[in-house]
Order: sequence, then C-alpha cells, then structure tokens
Amino acid sequence: MSEKRPLADEIRPLTLDEVVGQKHLLGKGALLRRLIESGSSANMIFYGPSGTGKTTIANIIANRTNKTLYRLNATTASLQDVKSIISDVGTMMAPGGILLYLDEIQYFNKKQQQTLLEYIENGDITLIASTTENPYFYIYNAILSRSTVFEFKFVSAEDVIPAVKRAFDYIGNERHETYDIEDGVFEHIANACGGDVRKAINSVELCVLSSPADESGVCKITLQRAQELTQHSAMRYDREGDEHYDIISAYQKSMRGSDPNAALHYLARLLEAGDLVSACRRLMVCACEDVGLAYP
Repeated sequence: MSEKRPLADEIRPLTLDEVVGQKHLLGKGALLRRLIESGSSANMIFYGPSGTGKTTIANIIANRTNKTLYRLNATTASLQDVKSIISDVGTMMAPGGILLYLDEIQYFNKKQQQTLLEYIENGDITLIASTTENPYFYIYNAILSRSTVFEFKFVSAEDVIPAVKRAFDYIGNERHETYDIEDGVFEHIANACGGDVRKAINSVELCVLSSPADESGVCKITLQRAQELTQHSAMRYDREGDEHYDIISAYQKSMRGSDPNAALHYLARLLEAGDLVSACRRLMVCACEDVGLAYP
C-alpha cells in the first residue's frame, strides 16, 4: 500500500489557469505562458523562493511535450545519475528526446553541470532547472547562456486565498467532512504563509487534523486555531542565503538613510531569526564608516 501524498502535492494544479500568482509570467500574453502554449522546448531556469509554483509549472510543461520526462533532485543525485540519463539519448527509451527536470540545481557542482552541457547544446536534452538561489552565482555560465531565466516571486495573500479554499474543499471531500470555518481564517492563513502556497496548504491540513468533528459531524475551524498553527510561519530568513544579505543590506541602508522605522523593522527581523551577531556587526560598521569616518 503506497503512502498518502502530502495535500500540497495532491492538489497541485494541472493547468496554467489553476496556478495562483505569477501573473508576470503566466498572465495573458506573458512570455512564459506563450512559450508553454506554443509547445516550445526551450531550456529554462526557474528562480525563486519555495512554494511559488516552480515545480508545478515544470510538471505542466512536461505534460505538454512528447519528450521522455526524467526528474532529478540535485541534493541527492550523483554524476552517475546524470550519465544514466544521458545514456538513454537516441535510444528507444527516449525516442522523442529527453526533458530533464532538475530541482535545486545549485547543489550540482561545475563538473556535474558541464556533463549536461553538450547534450543541452545539441538539443538531445531539454533542461528545466529550478533553484531558490541566485542563478547567476550558482549556475555554470555556459548553461545560463543557453537557457532563459524566469524569476518567480512570493505569491500575494490575495492570490493565496483561492488555493486555501481549494484545499479545504479537497480535504473535506476526501474525509467526507463538513467544515464550519470562522470569518478571517482564509485571510489569516493566506497572510501568515509569507507568500509560500505550499506552507498555506500545509496549514489548512493541520487545521483540519487538529479540529475534531462534533456529534453532528461538523468540524469547527476557528480563527484562534489558525493563529496558533501559523504564528511563526511567515518568517523568511536564511543565514547564508540571499534573504540574509538582502535583510542586513536593507538594515544598514535604513540607518544610513536616517529612516528609524525601517531600521527597526529589519533589526527586528534579524533578532527574531536569532542573528544578533549580524545586527551588531552592521551597527558597528555604520558607526565607524558613516559616522566616524564621515565626520571625524
């Protein structure tokens, strides 16, 4: 008996119209939408935070092509896995060519990325890679020059709400339950997920699992329960990633620009994430460079 898939995977959109957010990429007339609808097999790199639809769009593209789909996650894949896929080029295993979806490509080293290069260049392999880090820092230049980079952005709370409602409807049908949902629950979950649709859907599942049905078979989903389950979910911080440097840079620029409210906001985000060292270091840099050296 196979394990039940996560709710976010169960209700993953199958068409472009079901995808929430990313209007700049998927709206009417947008470049990525035109490429997908035309059946293009261009090499693409999807760059953006988790839970914004990168894997979903790659799946939709794969379903519209005649190529044989292979999936790799760079966190666990080895060079042998890459060579095994390449060995299927031109065989009956992949008569129409190969579409390789490579998740978290930033974890592939230069040699692993170079192994793919020859086959990407001659068209035997179409690459769709996703990354949460800046591709211009982590992806081999020769692959970048043969690919189109699309940046995915955090999904607005307004766009997340339909996904939250869809999740409640789906899990209710699956469990044969009825939900009495308090006013404000949809909006709170959508705001608290921090632009991550997967996180919002996981919150829906937790709300349902932690709210037993009453004698009449109705589950009461309260705003208080939603708040308890999402109280820290909107925090976005990576001590070694782009988000870290964006925040500490904004913190220092806020002080330099004499904007106390902005400086306190970014300081609070650093402290909430437990990064007191970076906050103090930037404060000292500002004191030395912007005050001490500027006005000796």
